[in-house]
Amino acid sequence: MEQLSISGNSKQEKYETLLPQVQAVMDHNVDGIANMANMAAMLHETFGFWWTGFYRVINGELVLGPFQGPLACTRIAFGRGVCGTAWKEQKTMVVPDVELFPGHIACSSASRSEIVVPVFKDGEITAVLDIDSAELNTFNETDKEYLEQLLHQTAPYL
Repeated sequence: MEQLSISGNSKQEKYETLLPQVQAVMDHNVDGIANMANMAAMLHETFGFWWTGFYRVINGELVLGPFQGPLACTRIAFGRGVCGTAWKEQKTMVVPDVELFPGHIACSSASRSEIVVPVFKDGEITAVLDIDSAELNTFNETDKEYLEQLLHQTAPYL
């Protein structure tokens, strides 16, 4: 596979270039885990995030799925931490400073800000996309908008 090529310097330009590329590599016939792995890799490589990956809903908890980055927590309870809260509240969570988030689960002390976006399939959350940054205030409305759009378009293949 060719090296991912993202033109443009702004966050919006990167997302606008990346979204159709992710859609193009989604395999409609393969297990969703492979598609999650490719999406995590493409996001991680494009933006240089600290940690990029998925937690899948399995037997009433979030279980670590495909990711890029350092060691991660393997299980997260419903309503716990940023990931569990996004699952419980069924909405994207943008956290500028994880130290200020009540009940934050510190899988790594290097994580400073975070965004978690639920993956909806047939009206149910089947996974969450979790992205951590080593910098404060990394994520904003642009990330929220484009990541929600990306997951809405690709959810059937995850």
